Amino acid sequence: MNELLSKLQIQTAHLFDLSPLRRLEKICFPLDAWPLMDMIGALSFPNIVRYKALWEGEMIAFIAGEIRYPSRTGWIATVCVHPDHRRKGIARTLISMTEEEMGQPRVRLTVRATNYAAINLYRADGYVEIDRWVKYYKGEEDAIVMEKIR
Repeated sequence: MNELLSKLQIQTAHLFDLSPLRRLEKICFPLDAWPLMDMIGALSFPNIVRYKALWEGEMIAFIAGEIRYPSRTGWIATVCVHPDHRRKGIARTLISMTEEEMGQPRVRLTVRATNYAAINLYRADGYVEIDRWVKYYKGEEDAIVMEKIR
C-alpha cells in the first residue's frame, strides 16, 4: 500500500460534508458538477452508499452509489478524486468499498466518452461497456454506460 493510502481516512459522508463536497465537485467536474439538491440527496437519502476520503482533514475524494433493489443493481452515481491525488489508488479503493456495501450482483456507472483515464480504470476493474447515451453530458458529449457483474 502506498504512503497516501496508508494515511488516508475513509469515512461515511454525511450532510455535514455538503460544503466540502460542493468545492470538490466543482474542481473535479467543472462542466458537470451536481446541482445543490442532487448533492443533498446523495448525502442524505437512505438507499445511497457514500464515502469521503480525507487527507490531512481535507476531503479529497467522494463516491456515491445508489442501491436499486427491484433490479438488483447498484449505480455508482459519482466518483471524484481531487486532481492532485489521482492515480494513487483512491478511486479504486472507494469503488471496491462501495460495490461491497451495495451488495448487488450488478454495478453500473456512466462516464464521459472522452474521460479515458476513468474508462481505463473501470475496464481494469472488470467493467464493460453495455450502452451509450448520446449527448448525455453538457457540451453534447456521449455517456458510456458500463457494467460489472460481481
